[in-house]
Amino acid sequence: DMIITKSISRFARNTVDCLESTRLLKELGVDVFFEEQGIHSTDPGAEFYITIYGSIAQSESENISANVKWGKAQSAKEGNVPFQYKRFLGYRKGADGKPEIDPEQAETVRMIFDLYEQGNGCMKIANILTERHRKNATGNVRWGYGNLIRIIANATYKGMVCYNKSRSNNYLEQKRIVNHDRDTYVYEKGNFEPIISEKQWDKCNDILKSRRTVIGTDSK
Repeated sequence: DMIITKSISRFARNTVDCLESTRLLKELGVDVFFEEQGIHSTDPGAEFYITIYGSIAQSESENISANVKWGKAQSAKEGNVPFQYKRFLGYRKGADGKPEIDPEQAETVRMIFDLYEQGNGCMKIANILTERHRKNATGNVRWGYGNLIRIIANATYKGMVCYNKSRSNNYLEQKRIVNHDRDTYVYEKGNFEPIISEKQWDKCNDILKSRRTVIGTDSK
């Protein structure tokens, strides 16, 4: 009979959706009560207030989205990168809260780049790492093609922060769209120590790019 929600901003991302939903529910005999605004959708004149408050909420959502984008861009320019240490091979959280190199894991990372630079494919590298009992980021001796490709393509290992790898379609839906055009990626120098030299990383990624033009080459 009634839906109770904290506020209009939590009920819908934009005014149109809010009005359409409350109208549909009203036709079904369901009242929506917005606690913060003290509005019942079935009250006379409710749509007027829902439109006003909904427009304000939509504007706030747009401003928040713009601020978040600006903050991420500034953070990248300052060399900050969010590390998921439990899933990121080569680094650990230091005593000062900043990323520091994990010597054991870094040795594995260097091994991967060295083997790839020498002409080995990812499947062969995976077998070599398994034979040498080298652990991945989660502590398992289990390697796959995708894991190695992500490591080789990750500019963090040469001390750079990469952004523009994805974007949201708009501030209302917030669906992530992956950017597959690597030539449009933007790189900034990070505030952490690299594991791989920029020269070696660039060479390995040139190899990776050339192999991707030949289906299956890199998996051998």
